[in-house]
Amino acid sequence: MFENYKNKFIPLILPICIIIFWYLITEGLSMVSPYILPGPITVCESAWKLILNGKLLANTLDTLYKVFGGLILASIIAIPLGILLGWYKTLEDIATLIISVLRPIPPVAWIPFSILWFGIGMFPAVFIIFMGCVFPILVYTIDGVKRTDKVLIESAQTLGANDLNVLKRVILPSVVPYVISGLKVGIGIALMCTISAEMVGSSSGLGYMILTATSLFDPGTTVVGMLDIGLIGIIFDYVFTKAQEKIFW
Repeated sequence: MFENYKNKFIPLILPICIIIFWYLITEGLSMVSPYILPGPITVCESAWKLILNGKLLANTLDTLYKVFGGLILASIIAIPLGILLGWYKTLEDIATLIISVLRPIPPVAWIPFSILWFGIGMFPAVFIIFMGCVFPILVYTIDGVKRTDKVLIESAQTLGANDLNVLKRVILPSVVPYVISGLKVGIGIALMCTISAEMVGSSSGLGYMILTATSLFDPGTTVVGMLDIGLIGIIFDYVFTKAQEKIFW
């Protein structure tokens, strides 16, 4: 029992030390100006104010809508395409050059085009998230298909299974863990893309809230927005990690 409590407490040691140090250099000893770095008490007060007026919830939900929209759209495109490219070598050879060219382009580089094509609002942010998520999911899916046990494929074919049956009965179950891994990577990229897109091409969301707070010299709200993003990331990481553990083991 002691070991269980110890394992749960150890990850909290560093965050607690950081919070104590943060308090000491800001509100404790006043070594840092609150306009440069607000203290934890100031941040808590800003968070409480944002919770009471509903702005934190509204902006968080708005960001999540965009994240899920872009992630779902990327999954709809990348997973079937990844299965096809991983299964049919000719199709992969045709698409490799395009993927190799587009994949290294940072999603934020698409912001000017997204604003030109979709204007200001939700759609440019969803497009940026899509561009950030589609390639990790695609690459992980292709890799999952290629890593499928050849013995299982050959056994299915020996028993008379056609390509469609092999894909349904053998490839798809094998690919699922890799798709989950791709989604786990994609969700982190999606959050970063969303915040960047909201700062430039949106009038709502956590990114817009952070940018507005910074312009109004409200560092407390800025930190609240940053911590909110981190909390969302932790929750998603936990969910996908549990999904991986359940699928793999």
